[in-house]
Amino acid sequence: MLRGIAQYAHHHGPWSFDWEPGGLEKIWPKLKSLSPNGVILRDVDKVEEVLSFGVPAVVVGHGRTEVSGLVNVVTDSEAIGQMAAEHLIRCGFKRFAFCGMGVADESDLPWSELRRKSFSERIKKAGLEYYDFPAHAPEGSSWPRERTAMARWLQSLPKPLGLMACNDDRARQVVEACKLAGVSVPNDIGIIGTDNDDVVCGLSDPALSSVSINFEAAGYESAAALDALMRGKPAPDRIIVRATHIVVRRSTDVVAVEDEGVAKAVRFIRTSARKGDLNVNEVARAAGLSRRLLEKRFRAELGCSVLKEIRRVRTDKIAQLLVETKMPVYEIGESLGFSDIQHFARYFRAARQMSPLAYRKKFAG
Repeated sequence: MLRGIAQYAHHHGPWSFDWEPGGLEKIWPKLKSLSPNGVILRDVDKVEEVLSFGVPAVVVGHGRTEVSGLVNVVTDSEAIGQMAAEHLIRCGFKRFAFCGMGVADESDLPWSELRRKSFSERIKKAGLEYYDFPAHAPEGSSWPRERTAMARWLQSLPKPLGLMACNDDRARQVVEACKLAGVSVPNDIGIIGTDNDDVVCGLSDPALSSVSINFEAAGYESAAALDALMRGKPAPDRIIVRATHIVVRRSTDVVAVEDEGVAKAVRFIRTSARKGDLNVNEVARAAGLSRRLLEKRFRAELGCSVLKEIRRVRTDKIAQLLVETKMPVYEIGESLGFSDIQHFARYFRAARQMSPLAYRKKFAG
């Protein structure tokens, strides 16, 4: 978010910043003496007192749903939960779990509860098994004690199982609890986090898959909204932080299906995603099955056709390149075997309901 804010200020400033990494509580004693023209802050207890200053403010949601009278920055938690569920389902898991922060009342963390609800609804809609991490950690309890309780919970779950954690920090803790429990990641439990914090994901062993969320674009939009307020112009009531795609790392790099022929087919599709002319017959040959038999068993295991899975894997790769790189659209198409840019655009639009350029503008900023 800070990168996005700095980018806006660079293009539309100059702005002078007083940045307090410790949060509003640290800067509160001197905030009024600074005479700020505007503030971007988290939704801490003193938000109402900031409002009483009459200073334009943008609030980043964490512990509240929304704060009336301010521009609210909120993550699209419903989409995040659904994307994580879809990813784990496509890995072939038939059992699923969600791990929140383990607090007595998850409503204290509305973003976590919304992600849990969305994730669980998608799993239950598919008629699959679902489990929640019991939120019974007493306030002030230590991580070593909680890790022991989490390890016992993980040992009790049927396996193999796909697990979503409410964010990357929590996902890394789940990985550590798995080690204590003697549970293999990803073979016994595939784990996906949220936020795609590459430092946190990389510090985990194995590295964490995660739902990528475009905080930088939200930072840019937050600064734009604050700029409008400081100029006495209208600003949006809400800025949505969009989930863009899944970044797959080792923690979900698994095909958790019992049917070995389907597992071979899925692995072949994943490794051949850049091949423009990949077709169902090739996948069937790689799986050692007839096309008809593969289609039947593929639908039974994953609930979709082979062709649909090929298109999903390819469009996911396109989306990743659009958001994470600055490659021109035609180069992305060529790298994935499309010789016709118009066909490439139609192919992507059919899956994501927007053109590649529109997708890049919306999610990459």
